[in-house]
Amino acid sequence: MENPVLIFGAGSLGVTALDIFQRNGVVVYGLLDDDKNLHGKEYGDVSVLGETDDDGFLKLIGQKCEAFVALGDTRVRKKLVKLLNDRRHVQPVNAIHDTAIVSALASIGHGNLIAARVVVNPFAEIGQHCIIQSGSVIDAQAKLGDFVHVGTGSFINPAVTVEEGAFIGTGVTIVAGVTIGKNARIGAGSVVIENVEAGATVFGNPAKKVG
Repeated sequence: MENPVLIFGAGSLGVTALDIFQRNGVVVYGLLDDDKNLHGKEYGDVSVLGETDDDGFLKLIGQKCEAFVALGDTRVRKKLVKLLNDRRHVQPVNAIHDTAIVSALASIGHGNLIAARVVVNPFAEIGQHCIIQSGSVIDAQAKLGDFVHVGTGSFINPAVTVEEGAFIGTGVTIVAGVTIGKNARIGAGSVVIENVEAGATVFGNPAKKVG
């Protein structure tokens, strides 16, 4: 990527994205965050410049500057992606750590964060604006919808389908062939052996519905 990038979000995901881009030799123009307490804060030689809807900075995005949305709250992430789509007519770029292993036979959309030591195996499909945290494995022919969050050290086994907006906690194992419904939540450390319906929260080994 030749252009510099502007990162939306200056929390832990923003710092992770900053590290990924810098390790890949990409210049980070700065970070934007709606928390005024962070404005002016510096991470190395990169500053938090202002709010995420600041027109002065948004105008930079396009031909000469890329954007990346690094916010854990899915609703806020969706809102910012829409803002970039509608006002700047751009899609956020991917942030892929240099230690991640992504098969040339996998397909990956836009705006994804793929952290350190993640493995994406052949014919896996990753949608748009997903967050896949360190050490996770997306196995062969697994499919992740848009805005999916996969926690650190989770195993998404072959032919698993994770639908849009689902949240997979830290250290989760989803056995082969299972479908995780839209906006479902899987608690940390769970082992999922059967399909999870849309909007459900499950936890445990084997994972059972909570509430």
